[in-house]
Amino acid sequence: MGHTLHSHQGHYGWDNSLTPAITVAPGESIEFEVKDASDGHLGANSTAQDLLTLDFATVNPVTGPVFIDGAEPGDALIVTILDLVPSGWGWTGNIPGFGILADQFPDPALHLWNYDAKGMTPAAFGANAKIPLRAFPGTVGVAPAEPGQHSIVPPRNVGGNMDVRDLFTGTKLTLPIEVEGALFSVGDTHAAQGDGEVCGTAIESAMSVALKFELVKGAAAKFPHYETAGPVTRHLDEKGYFVTTGVGPDLMQNARDAVSGMVDFLGREQGLSAIDAYMLCSVCADMRIGEIVDQPNFIVGMYFPKVVFD
Repeated sequence: MGHTLHSHQGHYGWDNSLTPAITVAPGESIEFEVKDASDGHLGANSTAQDLLTLDFATVNPVTGPVFIDGAEPGDALIVTILDLVPSGWGWTGNIPGFGILADQFPDPALHLWNYDAKGMTPAAFGANAKIPLRAFPGTVGVAPAEPGQHSIVPPRNVGGNMDVRDLFTGTKLTLPIEVEGALFSVGDTHAAQGDGEVCGTAIESAMSVALKFELVKGAAAKFPHYETAGPVTRHLDEKGYFVTTGVGPDLMQNARDAVSGMVDFLGREQGLSAIDAYMLCSVCADMRIGEIVDQPNFIVGMYFPKVVFD
C-alpha cells in the first residue's frame, strides 16, 4: 500500500473548502484508519446512558479528504474496496429519537460486541443468536458542489453515508465528481449490517480500509452505482428467512409495519426482548420492496436470516 491516512486526519462534515490531507494520482491506493461512528465516545466500559451524551456534530467522522489529481466536475471516480481489517470490537445502540421505530423505542439501549477480527466468525448476541459478519464502510463519498459545511448523517448524490452493506471487499463504487480533486473521504465502518439499518446503527466498529482510485473523464452519472465481485447474501441465505410484511399505500409506513411485525415475531418465537429484536433486525435483517406496481398498495418485507439461530 503506497499511502496511509491516520484516523486523526479527518473531518466531521462535507465541505469543498477543506484542505486535502493527501493528493494521489489515479491508479494509486490508500490505507485509511477509520474511527467508529461514535468518534471514540463509546468504549468497552460504556453503558446505554452514554448514548445520551453523543454529540451529533461529531458522529460518523470520516478520514480524508483525498485530492485525486486531474479530477474535475463531470468526471467519475471509481473506488475499489481492496481490503478491510476490523478491530474486533464494536457497538450497536438504540439512540433516542433515531431509527425507523424511534417512537416505539424512546429509551437508550446498548450492546457491546467482541468478535473474531481475523476469522470473522459469527458474533454472539445473547445465548442463542450468532450474527454472520461481513465488514464494509458505511460512509464513502466525495465533496458536494454546494459551498459550506454539510452534515455527514444523510446520504447524498455524491455518496456519503449510504450504509449499503454490499460495499464489501472487491466491490467497485462509482461516484459523480462535483468539485476539483473530488475530495474523497471514508468512515462509519461496520462489522455487520442488515439492509435498512433500521434502528440507526449496525455493528459500529473501527477499521482499516484499503481503497484504490481510478478516474474516468466525463463519465459522471446522476447518482452512485456499484458492481459487486460476487454473491451478496451467501453468508445469510443457507437456512432461509423469516419474513414479515407491511402492506399499504405508504412505503415508509409499510417499512415500519414490517419491522414492528418482525420485532413481535422474534419476541414470540425466540423469546427476545423487543429492544434486542429491534437491534438484531438492524445488524442482520434485510428490508426489501416486494411489490411497488399494484397501486394503491405496496409491500415491504423484513427478511430475518434463520442462520442466526442455527
